[in-house]
Amino acid sequence: MSDLGSDPGVGIAKVLGATAGAGVSLIYLLPKSRREAASRFLTGVSCGLIFGAPTGLWLVERLGIGTELSGAEVMLTGSAAASLSAWWVLGMLARVAERYGRRVGG
Repeated sequence: MSDLGSDPGVGIAKVLGATAGAGVSLIYLLPKSRREAASRFLTGVSCGLIFGAPTGLWLVERLGIGTELSGAEVMLTGSAAASLSAWWVLGMLARVAERYGRRVGG
């Protein structure tokens, strides 16, 4: 489990998980414009690719299911979770900044 980068299926799982997480996040909190959708989608995919492995390993450790999952499953889950989380955090911050930013200036 410590060598997640040696299996080619793990890389594919990372890309699929990051893309799926970003896509699902768009459904939960609909963007207001195409620009916002593209920005949030690319941010989600990027975060899923970068933080997918550590997130997957953290989830497996917290849930105690490390012996039951393959490396590809850990990577898929971690990438999707990291991507979905990044989208939610950034999407909500953007909405809060938009709402309260107007009050300060206006």
